[in-house]
Amino acid sequence: MPALVLLGAQWGDEGKGKATDLLGGSVDYVVRYQGGNNAGHTVVVGDQKYALHLLPSGILTPECTPVIGNGVVVDPSVLLSELSGLNERGVDTSKLLISGNAHIITPYNVTVDKVTERFLGKRKIGTTGRGIGPTYADKINRVGIRVQDLYDESILTQKVEAALDVKNQLLTKLYNRRAIAVDQVVEELLVYADKLAPYVTDTILVLNQALDDGKVVLFEGGQGTLLDIDHGTYPFVTSSNPTAGGACTGAGVGPTKISRVIGILKAYTTRVGAGPFPTELFDEDGEALRRIGGERGVTTGRDRRCGWFDAVIARYATRVNGLTDFFLTKLDVLTGWEQIPVCVAYEIDGRRVEELPYSQSDFHHAKPVYETLPGWSEDITSAKSFSDLPKNAQAYVKALEEMSGAPISAIGVGPGRDETIEINSFI
Repeated sequence: MPALVLLGAQWGDEGKGKATDLLGGSVDYVVRYQGGNNAGHTVVVGDQKYALHLLPSGILTPECTPVIGNGVVVDPSVLLSELSGLNERGVDTSKLLISGNAHIITPYNVTVDKVTERFLGKRKIGTTGRGIGPTYADKINRVGIRVQDLYDESILTQKVEAALDVKNQLLTKLYNRRAIAVDQVVEELLVYADKLAPYVTDTILVLNQALDDGKVVLFEGGQGTLLDIDHGTYPFVTSSNPTAGGACTGAGVGPTKISRVIGILKAYTTRVGAGPFPTELFDEDGEALRRIGGERGVTTGRDRRCGWFDAVIARYATRVNGLTDFFLTKLDVLTGWEQIPVCVAYEIDGRRVEELPYSQSDFHHAKPVYETLPGWSEDITSAKSFSDLPKNAQAYVKALEEMSGAPISAIGVGPGRDETIEINSFI
């Protein structure tokens, strides 16, 4: 049962799309198991760059079947627009499968997301405003709309009425907004029914049968470990579980079927949105990392906050995900620094702390303790093997591996699909 989970080991944006795409030719299914169109991947194929927001990266590999699992929240308009854009560029999207149990982001979810963030003011979370959180809240409150509901107008109407009973009270009495009409929402959602119908199926059955038949299935997480609703820097997190356990619930497969868990690490650290970030840089080095690394959110368009590599976070990701391997990305971005600091521990109230503090207050006050490693100036984008890297680059990778607690099995040395050094095969 060759099932692999591939996820972000930092705050997201680590380059999961490149890693997933690299494995795409060796796997039969690529499955998104959580998140929505708040998670973007950039994949470079030849001279073509693809920005994927909701679709699994496997959509770009003809031999692979891309799957949107039950744990994903789906904005139908965004999904159909993304499919249309790929079709116009000659990408075959006909193999896509969508779980009938996945929840739909409705227009009122988007409205609630935006007005809530504005209402919070300086206490805002920094959401993307795309309705992700409110949709997951509806799911937990059992008033959510699922993809399968599009095919029963009576049930759809009842569910929209139930959801709007409370939301319209909030919109009109708290946020001073107009009430949303049930009929208008139902009419808008029904438009998508026929367009999505060719893709909708029982993905849980499909995936379990595929694993039983010896097929290779790759589960692709959005965001990253430190944005997990349970294990991240709460409340500055996403509304789902990008960690490895989320693959089981978000795709409907048992944990005994997972064979490897691969964490994607950027050679430095970035995050988007509010929240603590111990190694964040506010100087020329931070600006250089942002500029050279092209650090702007694929989905949000927001500049990413940049900082040096944080080994404390990497060790935490290894622990909560049970990581078996790391894929280190964007090593090439660090070319040109004479010295490269790496955070090996935190100082909190005069104490040295080498593991991520469970207390949010402690983490907010954590100051990075750095060790400095020698840098390199040689261009590494043409490196095909680990031995092709400059000695200092090799030493940097080995140091990160030792600090992080799992072997680094692949290294990204450039944005292109072929600009990757594979040390150990993932499959």
